[in-house]
Amino acid sequence: MNIEVPTLVLGAVAAAFGVFSIFLAALIGPKRYNRAKLEAYECGIEPTPHAVSGGPGNAAGQRFPVKYYLTAMLFIIFDIEIVFLYPWAVHFDALGVFGLAAMALFIFNVSVAYAYEWRRGGLSWD
Repeated sequence: MNIEVPTLVLGAVAAAFGVFSIFLAALIGPKRYNRAKLEAYECGIEPTPHAVSGGPGNAAGQRFPVKYYLTAMLFIIFDIEIVFLYPWAVHFDALGVFGLAAMALFIFNVSVAYAYEWRRGGLSWD
């Protein structure tokens, strides 16, 4: 028996379950449409035609500083990098010296990126 067969079967079962669930929900789900449900959802803010302009009194068109998005991206990047520590910690004893050296190099790279962002002022919210 091929070693990939169980993985392919599990993938097929997962895909079939997803397709079946969507089909079943469309088939037996409630169909009570109204104007509010057909509008685009804007995080609780009423969508207006002038949302892009951001005129006075237009809460939907308020602009966020670029620092907000940069901080969000930094959080995602460093959060994903730290997630790589968990598998290493689980198999620490089986990896030996190579695993220790690889993780030291990884932590060094993360530390360099962190220091760079700190020096550039990317972590200060002004």
